[in-house]
Amino acid sequence: MRVAVTGRLGQIAQSLAERGPPSNIEVLTLARPAIDLTRPSDLIDVLGALRPHAVVSAAAYTAVDLAESDPELAYRTNADGAGALARAAARLQVPIVHLSTDYVFDGTLDRPYCEEDAPRPINVYGSSKLRGEQLVAAANSNHVILRTAWVYSPFGKNFARTMLSLAGSHEEISVVSDQRGAPTSALDIADGIFKVVSNLIARPQDDAIRGVFHMTGGGETNWAEFATAIFAASAANNGRFSQVRPIASSDYPTQARRSVNSRLDNTKLARFHGIRLPHWRDSMPETIARILAQDRRNYER
Repeated sequence: MRVAVTGRLGQIAQSLAERGPPSNIEVLTLARPAIDLTRPSDLIDVLGALRPHAVVSAAAYTAVDLAESDPELAYRTNADGAGALARAAARLQVPIVHLSTDYVFDGTLDRPYCEEDAPRPINVYGSSKLRGEQLVAAANSNHVILRTAWVYSPFGKNFARTMLSLAGSHEEISVVSDQRGAPTSALDIADGIFKVVSNLIARPQDDAIRGVFHMTGGGETNWAEFATAIFAASAANNGRFSQVRPIASSDYPTQARRSVNSRLDNTKLARFHGIRLPHWRDSMPETIARILAQDRRNYER
């Protein structure tokens, strides 16, 4: 199976590239200048030359706070670019799996969000991702939109890396404790995406496996508890750690509003695709060990 993936340097794209070969899946990652979602005119030619069995739309403008002052770029990438990619996949008659986010919700519910809940984004990033969902669905009926949240991995910039970096120079770190969600390993997401793609290819007439699905790690926590668990895993690997001081979101103002409830209900994904990601506490220690090993190798060079 051959899968084309946009966003070569992103956490999910790099995770797909790592997880693909052991499963005999050829992963073709695409990035600028070969492909530019803000200039979609050449998408069909690039994808057509690759002849993929499926397309994964993982590229995104993810600078949540910067999006507030640059909404045009956020929409060009997260909305218009995603829609153009879906149209190209439709012309090639292949399915598209599009990555979206919990930010499409306002976080006011007192339970995990399910797919039937009405989206109400509270910042530009969330609004641009919701528009992207709408354009993907309109452009290609053979689609799956996967909403995920709190993604971390051994690759790129993410919360786990930030915490470990700060631990090198701070004895105590203040972390918000009133926002809840499920930390989700990008490597686990990659495994789930491959299963989704396999289902789409094997069951072309099954409408139940198409549409919007939620995909996050099992369990739930808050950012302060997640940071504490990261430092515990780091200490167990003789790595750096800090004390965590829980604070309220109001004590850590950001340009973009954040949801206090990022929890997503994954029941539909388990029911129709047979996928349930591991509990976040089970996946997290391996990632922390890998980050520490990478940092040690870089230090020794």
